[in-house]
Amino acid sequence: MASKKLRRAGVSQELCERLRRHHVESCKDLLSLTPLEVMRLAGLGHRRAVALLRSVSGHCAPPVTTLLELWKPTAESFFSTSLPALDDLLRGGLPLGTITEVAGPSGCGKTQMCLMLSILATLPRSLGGLDAGVVYIDTESAFSAERLVEMAQARFPQHFSSRERVLQMAGRVHVFRELTCQDVLNRLDRLEEDIISTKAGVVILDSVASVVRKEFDTTLPGNLTTRSNLLSLEASTLKYLAHQFNIPVVLTNQITTHPGGGGSGVPGEVDSGFVTAALGNTWSHTVNTRLIVQYADAHQRQIVIAKSPVAAYAVLNYTIQKEGICLGGEYDRLPRAKGTTKATTRSQSGEARDPGPQPIRVRTGFNYNLSKPVEADGDS
Repeated sequence: MASKKLRRAGVSQELCERLRRHHVESCKDLLSLTPLEVMRLAGLGHRRAVALLRSVSGHCAPPVTTLLELWKPTAESFFSTSLPALDDLLRGGLPLGTITEVAGPSGCGKTQMCLMLSILATLPRSLGGLDAGVVYIDTESAFSAERLVEMAQARFPQHFSSRERVLQMAGRVHVFRELTCQDVLNRLDRLEEDIISTKAGVVILDSVASVVRKEFDTTLPGNLTTRSNLLSLEASTLKYLAHQFNIPVVLTNQITTHPGGGGSGVPGEVDSGFVTAALGNTWSHTVNTRLIVQYADAHQRQIVIAKSPVAAYAVLNYTIQKEGICLGGEYDRLPRAKGTTKATTRSQSGEARDPGPQPIRVRTGFNYNLSKPVEADGDS
């Protein structure tokens, strides 16, 4: 909350400009000052300086939410994925004000999911959209404008039958290509202004793992701690903005190898470990909802609801078509175990267990040698 810009905390434009000249731009910057320092930098009397600090402090206080508001969410509390079975399991779609992660191996459709959500966000509310802009942070140079337009016209042919509507949609998707950790941090530092200026209804980061895994070799001393601190900063910023603007933040994540504990049952894997979402357990606790995309066979893939505050563990089959993600007609849903408060899977003995870290299926026939992993993520 303290990272909120002063202008959004009710401070006048004139006073903001005066303080900005002294590099005081956020509520945190101002609240770090004494009343005497505020008097000197803002040119205010003691009474007005104290009143300013008190007012800004009040704007930073987290709002009170009643149990009734949490217990009976409305349709406006979710962002529909346009995939009825997935929306049904998630009680309406991706929850607003939270972080949703889509993790999985290359080629499973993570970026396709992001493109589809970008189109949906720009649609009118009458069509299930948010009638809003999109902030799309691309760290892998994977964004394709041609694919976005193709998907939009194939998925909603009637709405995007005219060139004017296609151009309107394209103009509302704002792509920022950030290819280093510092670039991503700089973008996140300006993200509040970006959300306001673009009237964004969703923020997408594709992918959160790409730049940190390229720049931090976690086998070197100190790198794991530095990387964990950077990821914590990213997560706290994104959580704050998701909550502050009540919008969904969607991240994609890569895969890594998890040593020990049995295999995932995929051909070519051994029992010494399995493939799971990257960045470690500490990172997995920062996301509110985790969807895993994985291979079922050569043509069909699966979405696994691996972590959710409202949904039980479930598996849905899907394919990737011209119109994007297309679900199959059936899904496997396992009930919660007796006495537990979160979704569980079943072991071979029928015993309930926590789903994470969830094994992920890689491409059938791919010889994934876990004795020589591509990259094994540590944890702090």
